[in-house]
Amino acid sequence: MDERVTLRSHLDRSALQTPLHGAALADVIKAIASASIELAGLIADGPFAGITGRHGGINSDGDQQRDIDVAADEMIRRALRGTPVAAVLSEEAALPETLRPSAPFCVAIDPLDGSANLDNNISVGTIFSIRPRGNDLLSTFFEPGTAQCAAGFIVYGPQTTLVLALNARVDVFMLDRHAQEFVQTRQAVQIARNMPEFAINASNHRHWHGPVRTYIDECLSGISGGGDADFNMRWIGSLVAEALRILVRGGVFLYPADARPSYREGRLRLLYEAHPMALIMEWAGGAASTGRRRILELAAKTPHQRVPLIMGSVHHVRDVTAIHDRIEPMFDNSDAPLFARRGLFL
Repeated sequence: MDERVTLRSHLDRSALQTPLHGAALADVIKAIASASIELAGLIADGPFAGITGRHGGINSDGDQQRDIDVAADEMIRRALRGTPVAAVLSEEAALPETLRPSAPFCVAIDPLDGSANLDNNISVGTIFSIRPRGNDLLSTFFEPGTAQCAAGFIVYGPQTTLVLALNARVDVFMLDRHAQEFVQTRQAVQIARNMPEFAINASNHRHWHGPVRTYIDECLSGISGGGDADFNMRWIGSLVAEALRILVRGGVFLYPADARPSYREGRLRLLYEAHPMALIMEWAGGAASTGRRRILELAAKTPHQRVPLIMGSVHHVRDVTAIHDRIEPMFDNSDAPLFARRGLFL
């Protein structure tokens, strides 16, 4: 790009285009970005900064909690307390924390997604969702994902990258470590339509329900099996890294429900993982589904509700949902031969 566009200047410009609470929304995003810069430094320093990776107990949703999870949560909460945020729901807390009850926005956030990956020096991230405060503060979090007015994620990897969905478009910013500010590197991102790549944890093949197994088997069969392309498989095991790859390259990511007891409702959290990712995907010209329903149409019933997530190009997500539609629900948990006759390549 010829012009150096910083996140701050981008947000200031966006605020002028958003008459209702535009400046307030910009302030919330700036605070999250500022906290992420501090967190990026802490992650990079790791043990030199006293971060050992040791387990600190179990969080409210039953996941193992590490010292870096606690530190990330504290950083972001501290940053948000000085902004027009009415309440914040974090993965690390059982219930939303009320900050300024009359403020115009509520935030749902995963302060550090994938912290276990730090042991292997794999990218981790922060995911956030912002929505206007409703008349009833707590019920704001239980509205459909379409209520979101902004969302984004930060990837802490070889570079620190911030992806922002705002004003119906998606832009990407990279942290300039010397200036300590985010600078725009991609604007108005659009997901490639036909990149033949899928990402899924293939070790769970035996647990998958029929539609997912059918889709992946047909991707692997490729042209020789009657398909349009030979697919490559990718699997990083980091949600933010997988999402960034889709925005940059295209393809599809699947984290489905499966037959295991703790995976029957899916594993990713609706409010601060699936909802924001779905908004980003749709505003970048892609799609996000459970396999049967559009993610943004779902409303959470509990703060940490889990869901399946299939996201990426519209073309690929529609292929997955088409197989779900064709296979009768009564066969979802079986290996019935019917699957072989009802895939994409009829």
